[in-house]
Amino acid sequence: MATTTRGVQGTPCWVSLTPHDLGAAQEFYGAVFGWEFAPGIDEHGADIVGYANGVPVAGLIESTRTMGVRLPVAWTAYFAADSADAVASRIRERGATVAVGPIAFGRGRMAWAADPQDALFCVWEGPVAVGWHAGRGTSAVAWLELHTRDPFAAALFYGEVFEWDAQEPGRIDVRYEHDRVVLRAGGRTVAAMYGSGVAGSPDPGIRPQWQVHFCRSDVDAAVDRAVAAGGSVVAPARDTPLGRVATLRDPEGGLFHLTSGESQETGVCEEPDGSPEAPQRPAQ
Repeated sequence: MATTTRGVQGTPCWVSLTPHDLGAAQEFYGAVFGWEFAPGIDEHGADIVGYANGVPVAGLIESTRTMGVRLPVAWTAYFAADSADAVASRIRERGATVAVGPIAFGRGRMAWAADPQDALFCVWEGPVAVGWHAGRGTSAVAWLELHTRDPFAAALFYGEVFEWDAQEPGRIDVRYEHDRVVLRAGGRTVAAMYGSGVAGSPDPGIRPQWQVHFCRSDVDAAVDRAVAAGGSVVAPARDTPLGRVATLRDPEGGLFHLTSGESQETGVCEEPDGSPEAPQRPAQ
């Protein structure tokens, strides 16, 4: 069982994928990231948990188990809450949607919701695995990025729902940087909100959504591994103010990003002790 802590309300605390084929998802992400997998031991109620360097970093939940319908394959962002019920009430009060819950799930309570622009996210009240993010090294989550029509309206919504301004001074910091609204917790970049021209896109598959950036020091090589494993390249590896970044889809269409996190602005992709290519097998 992973060491857990209580997450700071309103900060990202987990990500999960809803694949149609759990086995195929494990094969793909294992090939790209070197993750090890274990069944049914996740604090967040996942069917399968991915581990990087012995630390749980992501869950796989069979797509029909969350809402009883076959969901599109997508990564979903979770945000910590002191009370899932209170946060769900504030979501509804602001005209957004709580699709499921709050309900008991794993070792906590959660709600599946959509913000006013229909970007899906989860509210999580419960233990959070220590080191699930990239502070523990490569192949973990670097940060989350909301692609939306109006990042300032989105920041206002999430700030009110999760009461960012009610946190202790220095715990949560929201500011405008590099064309984005950036959220920092404890001095570390954890999320950003970006106006990416979603409203004017002719592609109905491009919609407001939270997107996951995973740390890789070898972005180009990881892209090659993803393609060899059946994935596809949405945007090739390129240098950005946030490090070297590439955008990919897994074989079932799940969108995700790779980032080196090399910039001074982020500095989030720290290498753990030992080789990042040989993750420890979790205890069964």
